Amino acid sequence: MIPQDILLSPNQGLSCPKDNIKVLLLENIHCSAVQMFKDQGFNVDSLSTAIPEEQLIERIKDVHILGLRSKTKVTEKVLAAANKLLAIGCFCIGTDQVDLSIAESKGIPVFNSPFCNSRSVAELILAEIIMLSRKIAERNIEMHQQVWRKESKRCHEIRGKVLGIIGYGHIGSQLSVLAEAVGMNVVFYDTARKLPMGNCRACPDLRSLLETSNYVSLHVPDTEETRNLIGAEQLSWMMPEAFLLNASRGKVVDIGALADALRKGKLAGAAVDVYPTEPESNGAGWVSELQGCPNTILTPHIGGSTEEAQEAIGQEVADLIISFINDGASEGSVNFPQATVPVTPNTHRILNIHITKPGVMRDINQILSEFNVTCQVLTTRKTLGYVIADVDKNASKDIKKRISSLSCSLKTRVLY
Repeated sequence: MIPQDILLSPNQGLSCPKDNIKVLLLENIHCSAVQMFKDQGFNVDSLSTAIPEEQLIERIKDVHILGLRSKTKVTEKVLAAANKLLAIGCFCIGTDQVDLSIAESKGIPVFNSPFCNSRSVAELILAEIIMLSRKIAERNIEMHQQVWRKESKRCHEIRGKVLGIIGYGHIGSQLSVLAEAVGMNVVFYDTARKLPMGNCRACPDLRSLLETSNYVSLHVPDTEETRNLIGAEQLSWMMPEAFLLNASRGKVVDIGALADALRKGKLAGAAVDVYPTEPESNGAGWVSELQGCPNTILTPHIGGSTEEAQEAIGQEVADLIISFINDGASEGSVNFPQATVPVTPNTHRILNIHITKPGVMRDINQILSEFNVTCQVLTTRKTLGYVIADVDKNASKDIKKRISSLSCSLKTRVLY
């Protein structure tokens, strides 16, 4: 089956040509993704920057696929205007820039790439550990200011030192492997049970990790539980010669408390790549309490900003969205029932997204029972149900019309 057409609403005809499917890509998404969408025959508009909410509300009215990175905010107001939106692609690790619950209630799957930039972030952290240990950032500034300062005071090798990783997921575990390879001893703390890699060992609680680590690196999501996970109290548990590194989420660390600890010599240094609020575009005028703190490396959210990572992310997320558009495969979505079903030759495919409630499948099956159904799959997530059914070609139009008329139906598409 080559599903060249999709049905976008109950009031339209059976199909919509692929060149009528509008793709809006924001924030300079890698050209590999742009080309993949163009190769499908989609109508692609790619912008190098994020756009404000008001502009996005206007632009999204005719958009079927929206792609973004971390700066664009897809709010409830934006989604309310997205009458034709079929899928959202977050071309990054996180999805907190999208109101996932509202997207789910509208039957819009959100896809991301949780693995592809893990190596890039891990390499940055390891590089910063070495730079902090040798005060490279300060020496670099001095040299550019024509100051020659050769000294070894409070400069150390990282071999044999303890790296504490908070959040032992894809990035944290990747970092532990790299750190062990250069001779560090690695411990971690995670709220979920995780299998340690190499000689890495788990700490029973956050405090024990902070008290015993020479370097602490954060790799946790942005949740209510992780907001200000590291504040003044937690910083006081760390050794004065220890370093804090954060490349996870900006709200995980109390920036004011960290700046105070650095200026008072309660920490030996820090490296920060993420901040509670970040500019929507490049330019001057960015201000932080951490500016001017001793032995502090500040970077503009570049943890995953390598050519290799961005290309891999572009290809993965684009592939997930294309699979969803072309055959209804929802595997890889973070807010949608997961289903991937091989295509049955010589059929039309019905895709129905509905609100789960008693009797909904009875009503759908009653409709399908009158026709020859080659394949049928139901998956659910929370209050959302997703049906994939391959049916006789000559029956698809009637089936689609009748399923769409059910009160629980959110969206129904036909692929052929």
